[in-house]
Amino acid sequence: MSDTQPTVTLTQDQIEFFHTNGFLAVPAISTPEEIALMREAYDRIFAERAGREEGNQFDLAGTDEEGREATLPQILNPVKYAPELRDTLCRANARAIAKQLLGEGTQDMGDHAIFKPARHGAATPWHQDEAYWGPNLEYNTLSVWMPLQEATLENGCMQFIPGSHLLEVLPHHCINNDPRIHGLEVDHVVDLANPTVCPLPPGGATFHLSRTLHYTAPNRSDTPRRAYIMGFGLPPKPRATPRNFYWNDQKRTAREERAKVATQQAAQETQSFPVTS
Repeated sequence: MSDTQPTVTLTQDQIEFFHTNGFLAVPAISTPEEIALMREAYDRIFAERAGREEGNQFDLAGTDEEGREATLPQILNPVKYAPELRDTLCRANARAIAKQLLGEGTQDMGDHAIFKPARHGAATPWHQDEAYWGPNLEYNTLSVWMPLQEATLENGCMQFIPGSHLLEVLPHHCINNDPRIHGLEVDHVVDLANPTVCPLPPGGATFHLSRTLHYTAPNRSDTPRRAYIMGFGLPPKPRATPRNFYWNDQKRTAREERAKVATQQAAQETQSFPVTS
């Protein structure tokens, strides 16, 4: 656990807004100095495509073919490749705020990073985060979305549907109905016409629950849009009634194949070098 102490505390009005609407925007959870250091690490691991062979780096909005430029590259578990992202003020503040919103038993649930290239970065379609997860568990989690530069409507800031956290997980499908694409999009069974748009300065953050519908537009600006996302939540519990997230079973992605090969290779290496006492 980090020794860094949080510097941000929510007001009761902010807490009530979050539970009413399913999201909250906070103007600052970091400092300009920290954001500059994080942006350097962030750009390095994306330039290296860190984690690609393990299935942790892939194109969220495309078929992820080799030799084709990604329009929405993502890295799962970026702290593995840039440990300087772990012990940060933004994480200490995000964790402290998550505990205010969900309770003292709230734990870190991992992180990921999404990069929208300048001028052609793809949209992240309307979706609920929980649609990606295991259908047999009950979750009480939130995501903290923090831009490493100004986030605007033009470059892809977060947008939310207030109150959508009260919905069940809605049917989703792979983007463009293509099972080769990892990213999901909700079937349009709810009104998405009047979202709340949340522009942010660098180091600001939005907090949203796992069923809150959200979206980011394509990046039409001349600079990349960098988003760093941290997850927090209470330990999930088994559901009394299983769900069918059939859209995940239909996927046949290059990312999954790379992850499968990496897992098999790791298992073979473990067998080849047994631990002895």
